[in-house]
Amino acid sequence: MLPTLRPGDRLVLKYGSRVRPGAVVVVRHPLQHDLLIVKRAVERRPGGWWVVGDNPQVRNDSREFGPVPDDLVVARAWVRLRPPRGPQRSLRPVLLWVLSAVRPLVALPPASRSAARLRAR
Repeated sequence: MLPTLRPGDRLVLKYGSRVRPGAVVVVRHPLQHDLLIVKRAVERRPGGWWVVGDNPQVRNDSREFGPVPDDLVVARAWVRLRPPRGPQRSLRPVLLWVLSAVRPLVALPPASRSAARLRAR
């Protein structure tokens, strides 16, 4: 889910929350039910939610296994918590970490996400 999530990030989840297009969700992998994966819900299709990762090079998503049935959607991610990168020795890095550590995961329409990515570069 790079660039939205990095390895080591923690998620605060809302179980039973309504899934909307653009939301980050935790789902059971349709082919391996014991595996949980984090993806972005793109749209509702016959058979379930079409989910994709934010990293287009990784294809472990609906492009590989099709729509995810509703009963395999576990929760919607609400907040991302980023752990600190090792010991901090001064106040400035600690403040910068605090400002970036907690970030709400807002459901954005696909067009808004791509436009925001283009502006950020």
